[in-house]
Amino acid sequence: MTRDGRSSAWPRVFAALELVKVGAQHRSWLWDNRLMSSLPAGLVVWDVDGTLIPADLRWLRRSVARTYQIEEDEVVFPDKRVHGYTDESIVVDTAVCSGVEPQSAENGIPRFYSVLAQVMAEGRVELAREQPAYPGAADTIAALHQSGFVQTVLTGNLRAAAEVKLSVTELDGFIDLSIGGFGSDARDRFELPGVIAQRFATHYRQSLDPRHTVLIGDAPNDIATARHAGFHVVAIAHRMGSIA
Repeated sequence: MTRDGRSSAWPRVFAALELVKVGAQHRSWLWDNRLMSSLPAGLVVWDVDGTLIPADLRWLRRSVARTYQIEEDEVVFPDKRVHGYTDESIVVDTAVCSGVEPQSAENGIPRFYSVLAQVMAEGRVELAREQPAYPGAADTIAALHQSGFVQTVLTGNLRAAAEVKLSVTELDGFIDLSIGGFGSDARDRFELPGVIAQRFATHYRQSLDPRHTVLIGDAPNDIATARHAGFHVVAIAHRMGSIA
């Protein structure tokens, strides 16, 4: 962390993305006269929890308890397959670890969607107080927007939860959620780059070029997802103030 409280990782994010921007300027389709004014310098794909805001399992804990009618202190998260995985995957595994039969855990997913939306709506004030954006996150998003990058998210959150988190922390101003990939789109995180690519192509009427797409995340599964999709990846660790 720097003296003003900002993560020292953010300047190195810019350094990594500048290479993508320079490369994007030489894409053959960038000079299509029909699209030149609307095409981005590149696409930045943000993870949310642990990258833009601190990770916090309280919302899933409350939602699992309400969905499966168990006490919150009886909710047991699995040792693995939590951070970097999608909410549906986490919830099913957590329900089973908490004593719910596997089929009942699966059957509870539709209810979980509505319960989580309610939990997030109820928790907006608490979220703002307890889970604020990392210092420098909003400034970085704004600066990347000014540099011509389109930005979206790839997150295991259900879309409803991601929208609340980004809205409450005031990080949604320059992030285009309409082309994002969410845990409500697919349970397997590896499928979400394809969701983003399809939505990007529909919006820009051109295929998404993985060579000019950067995923920024904090978990090993973020890195694995980016590599699976052929995206560049910036791995960030706020607690160490470092980037890899």
